Amino acid sequence: MKVISYNLRKHRAATELAALAERYEPDVLCLQECDSTDIPSTIHGLTLADATSRNRLGLAVYFRENTYRAEAVRAMSLKKSLHDRVLKPAEERLLGVRLHDIDAGHQMIVASFHAAPLTALNSLRRHQIRTALDELDALGPGLPTLMVGDYNYPVFKENLGQRIRDQGYELNLSDARTYTRYRFFRGHYDFATSVGFEIEKVRTLPQGRSDHKPILVTGRAVAATTATVHDATTADVPLMPRASA
Repeated sequence: MKVISYNLRKHRAATELAALAERYEPDVLCLQECDSTDIPSTIHGLTLADATSRNRLGLAVYFRENTYRAEAVRAMSLKKSLHDRVLKPAEERLLGVRLHDIDAGHQMIVASFHAAPLTALNSLRRHQIRTALDELDALGPGLPTLMVGDYNYPVFKENLGQRIRDQGYELNLSDARTYTRYRFFRGHYDFATSVGFEIEKVRTLPQGRSDHKPILVTGRAVAATTATVHDATTADVPLMPRASA
């Protein structure tokens, strides 16, 4: 399974998505800072599962429809920073999709995540990450789960990794830095957090128009940690057909 995560920098890099999907042929594409009113329903064989609608800078998840079936989605608001309360850049910072692998016959969760900006404390971002993982577990209890995105966590990543391991998940950084805009803050910002996945590699892709570089996560779902997933509840949004953009 190949998953690309890309922060589009206020939608500026949206024009690169088709070429990115054509070159790397991902199974899932997770976006941050996209304009949900200006994204297509399909991108080079990938189908839009859903996008957040209450954000100025939103999230979206695409999947390969001939390989997976999207069964439910969940968009979530997380604890807000002062930046969020004043400027309101993002109401929903998590978008999870429960996928059914058609050939393998099992389910998994894939999610796009965007943590609070650098003006917030690391403690708030840790709270957001912890809450996001709890919400994804509720979307599919015990299912293999992969959450990718912009974690906005420039320093003390070892501490973050330990806290994530304490929660039962693994944190994977890419093979090269992903953020380049400010000299002082350059480094790894875009991560992959998983449980029930065997992550083979996280690769940083060439930079485009965004200040973030895309990352390509390669891995496979290996286990479900509990018995069966629940049916969709009122918290799970049924997938609705979308008109082409």
